[in-house]
This record gives sequence, structure tokens and C-alpha cells, in this order.
Amino acid sequence: MKIITICGHGLGSSFMVESIIKQILTEEGLSAELSHMDISSVSTTTADIYLVGKDLADSVNVENLIVLNSLIDKTEIKEKLLAKIKEIN
Repeated sequence: MKIITICGHGLGSSFMVESIIKQILTEEGLSAELSHMDISSVSTTTADIYLVGKDLADSVNVENLIVLNSLIDKTEIKEKLLAKIKEIN
């Protein structure tokens, strides 16, 4: 499974969300290929799940997009991510 986190420049917030996802996957005994990128690069990459903050959600047109209200709320990220993984599998 490949998971991509997205932000405006592909540096700060997407990297932070990727780090939180790594923690969640470890806690849950799951594994995935993780990466982070800027919003303009999303169209050139495929993944099983994408995560983006609500401020940029309208600019991303991909399947299996998780829109986050808070980029630092581990509980929200965990709930939405695990639900999406279950839905896909």
C-alpha cells in the first residue's frame, strides 16, 4: 500500500502528517510505503491513499482522498486513515 501526504510546498505539513502516519502504522502493526509531496506533483504520482488539509482539498482530484480538519490531530488522522484502509481492503 502506498500513502501520500500533500501540502502546498511538499515540505512542512505533509512531512509532519507523514511522521504521524508512521507512528499510527507502527502502533497498529501495519506497513505502507509513505511519501510526502507538494500539491502540484500529485497528478504525476499514483497511490492507494492521499491525505491533505481541508484548505487544499478542493485543489486535489484523486480517489481515496482523506481530508483532514487538523494536520496535528493524531486521533483524527488515525480514525480516518484506518477507516480508509479498511474500506480499500
